[in-house]
Amino acid sequence: MIRLLIIADDFTGALDTGVQMAGCGAVTKVTTDTGLRFADYADAEVLVIDAETRHLKPNAAGTLVRGIVERAVKSGIPHLYKKTDSALRGNIGAELEAILEASGEKTLPFLPALPRIGRTTVGGIHYIKGVPVAESVFGADPFEPVTHSAVSDIIAEQSTAAVHGDSSAPGICVFDAETQEDLQRAGETLKAAGALHIAAGSAGFASVLPDLLGLRREAVTAPKLDPRLLVICGSVNPITLEQTAEADKEGFVHWRLSPRQKLEPGYWQSAEGETQLEKLRTMLHDSPYFIIDSNDFGGNGPTEAYAAERGLTISDVRVGISRGLGEILGSLFTSPDLGTLLITGGDTLLQCMQELNVSELEPVCELYPGVVLSRFAYRGCTKHVLSKSGGFGHKTLLVDLKNSLSES
Repeated sequence: MIRLLIIADDFTGALDTGVQMAGCGAVTKVTTDTGLRFADYADAEVLVIDAETRHLKPNAAGTLVRGIVERAVKSGIPHLYKKTDSALRGNIGAELEAILEASGEKTLPFLPALPRIGRTTVGGIHYIKGVPVAESVFGADPFEPVTHSAVSDIIAEQSTAAVHGDSSAPGICVFDAETQEDLQRAGETLKAAGALHIAAGSAGFASVLPDLLGLRREAVTAPKLDPRLLVICGSVNPITLEQTAEADKEGFVHWRLSPRQKLEPGYWQSAEGETQLEKLRTMLHDSPYFIIDSNDFGGNGPTEAYAAERGLTISDVRVGISRGLGEILGSLFTSPDLGTLLITGGDTLLQCMQELNVSELEPVCELYPGVVLSRFAYRGCTKHVLSKSGGFGHKTLLVDLKNSLSES
């Protein structure tokens, strides 16, 4: 039976949270079906729903989360966790208010920190490696910039719920945390008070839930993976750009998509698109380490100009790029030269899986912090995919992954 329901706002977030349970041996499934019947997942201990609310309007995001929580409560699921972005992007206030109200609980513990990758909360201020989040790279995000560093201010943009640091008072209680031990202590305090029926936060606090909820089994190890590596890069985050730049130095072949290839509807079904796909297949055969990248070389100028000429909005650009990358992967997926696949960015992962008609993944384990290995069924066969959020990982991540695949 489902003992823990996690509601995430994007696909990579769903996986990097679900894998905290799966990596401990708990039967965990991740789905994009927000209208599912919970009874159909009776074999799962942990169910993660990617509600895809990151880019919705606040009211729409809150309504969707509220509906899922109300159904979960009626189904008798004992523990609910609202996964939020560790950089506090998205509809934080609207979604936290929705789970608090729909659950029937008086207080929602909120622990946004993810200390293992330098995301901490001190005095109610959220930091990215010591820099207040609004002053970090996430403050300059082209799609969803974070404009406040105080967690209470971020929540207040979309919610009238009381925000405080008292875990016994009604409203949303924000916990500071600078270390993993801080998260563990907070969890033990909440458990002792019987206050773990609902909670919210990043994958950081989720990682202490297996022990608190009795979900820990034997640790899971990764299966042997193909040493070839194909990276589908849909993230514009500077952290991912650093990673691809380091990979270039180590001999990765780097295919950058033109504005037309990214944004022209039907391009990959056209004669020119088919020719480019055939060229791509040949290059993939000859190159064991390959990056297909949606970023412009040296910045986003050409794509911005192309979009402006055609009256495309930022949302049009985001969706169009992800859709184009999904179409490319769909055409390459059955190639014997595909090797191990890494997809960066939640929008890109979702579009790629939709292109393959896959709505459910099973996280297996983390190869690196935030780099999740998942498996799924495709045409009767088990396939594996790696995924990560654009803002996760150290500078040499792709190079280190390439080396570890070669050595395994």
